[in-house]
Amino acid sequence: MKVRAMVLSCLICAVILFIGYECGWAVSKAEKSSSKIGVISVRRIFQDSKRNAKYREEAVGEQNRVIAELEKLRAEAEAEEAGLKTLKTGSRDHLAQMKEVLTKRANLQAREEFYKQEISLKDQRWTEEVYKEILQMTSEVAEQKGLDLVLESSEIELPSLSARELMMTIRTHKLLYSAGCLDITDEVMARLDAKK
Repeated sequence: MKVRAMVLSCLICAVILFIGYECGWAVSKAEKSSSKIGVISVRRIFQDSKRNAKYREEAVGEQNRVIAELEKLRAEAEAEEAGLKTLKTGSRDHLAQMKEVLTKRANLQAREEFYKQEISLKDQRWTEEVYKEILQMTSEVAEQKGLDLVLESSEIELPSLSARELMMTIRTHKLLYSAGCLDITDEVMARLDAKK
């Protein structure tokens, strides 16, 4: 009798533990499924925001100024080269003119390289600054909306220009489907454009 009572008690305990485990699992599963997820297209913000359009407009103006300056230097160097052709090869004037031509060409080449790097660094700093702001604004909007998670959802551009670009797109494009997720792109873009 004692053995039956112990076996029955063990069986009842096992059933109670199993039911408790199942209930706990069901509650945690319900909690997980109630997570609120948002999506944002950072690429679209960079392409469509007024703030980025203004920066691009200013950058194009700066590039046009640089191009005009480089064209002026190029014309001066070409004029010096034309003058060089009129002088007798090996003469003192020819050597002095050749030195001037080479100096102007070197100056032109150095300025071209400098401006190329300067523009690249300005674009990089601008992109980093705006991306940090997008991240900050995304967290603010997500908090206001009660979102638990926000994923990047930029659309891929096909066909790709090259096989390498296609493979890079496949490696970096992680969100394949997002129906039912709250898209906060427009709200974050509005905040970014409103910031001075």
